[in-house]
Amino acid sequence: MITQALYPLQRSQPFFARLCSAFLAVALLSIGATANAQAKPAPDGFADLAEKLLPAVVNISTTQIVKETNTPEFSFPPGSPFEDFFKEFLDRQQNKGKPRRATSLGSGFIIDPSGLIVTNNHVINEAEEITVILHDNTNLKAKILGRDTKTDLALLKVDASKPLSAVPFGDSDKARIGDWVLAIGNPFGLGSSVTTGIVSALARDINSGQYDEYIQTDASINRGNSGGPMFNMAGEVIGINTAILSPSGGSVGIGFAVPSNLAKQVIDQLRQFGKTKRGWLGVRIQEVTPEIAESLGLGKPRGALVASVSPGGPAALAKIEPGDVVLKFNGRDITEMRRLPRVVAETAVGSEAPIEVWR
Repeated sequence: MITQALYPLQRSQPFFARLCSAFLAVALLSIGATANAQAKPAPDGFADLAEKLLPAVVNISTTQIVKETNTPEFSFPPGSPFEDFFKEFLDRQQNKGKPRRATSLGSGFIIDPSGLIVTNNHVINEAEEITVILHDNTNLKAKILGRDTKTDLALLKVDASKPLSAVPFGDSDKARIGDWVLAIGNPFGLGSSVTTGIVSALARDINSGQYDEYIQTDASINRGNSGGPMFNMAGEVIGINTAILSPSGGSVGIGFAVPSNLAKQVIDQLRQFGKTKRGWLGVRIQEVTPEIAESLGLGKPRGALVASVSPGGPAALAKIEPGDVVLKFNGRDITEMRRLPRVVAETAVGSEAPIEVWR
């Protein structure tokens, strides 16, 4: 067992981004296989694609007021000879704890020529001032249109004197393990940097929230890449680079991006309402284990087992009962329990959705 750390990719000065403890079991497997599928040839280069996409990727600089609170605490009984001795010392320490300005750096990308910019929420969290730096080094002040802490996404707006270069979202559900990807961001505040790699895994759960379904890549991404785009070879954004798994804080080829199909719906709601409006089903669910699947005659474990139903909720009105296993929701397969909350959340509030259950 090797201890690793999960890093959001934002870089702060003088403090680095927050750490979340994680553990990664590493095993060496010897695998022999014959390739039956015809693989696509590697591209001759990425220069043309990078040249086209770079103008739509921005660097984001934020400033915030930080107040140090490292003043030691002493308590002495009234009349103690030490009371006067330490009073002057404590006064000096309190003066050192005055607020100061801290700077953080991150990345983002333009999705509309009018100046709409997508980034990670942790890039602009608690920011007093946000500055967007375009590819031509133009500095623009940005305002927050909306943010979503559950998916770590935020939408910014800048006012530019001319239409800006923008990039479209692609379909992340079409991404396959082994596909080429290109990442652009602002690592360590160096400015726009381009790296390439492949999709290493799909639907990764890194225990950061209930909507975890990250795209994993070996493209080199580091602190400061947060909020930057992951492109497919058609120049479409299929992910937003958000975190890395690393024992040192630097890239070791294990990065994670929020899938574009999840981001699109969140960003659309932030654009319309300034907040998210997620669908709600009104059930408590649990995992379908092999033992439960066998006892229900379900075959292989799949779906989400309904443990209880909220009275008066959508599920209760649809006659869903405890013990039902949800296999499909709104035409989408529920392959495992954690997929249902995401699929329900992506469904428009007030809409009707077919549901398939095993009873």
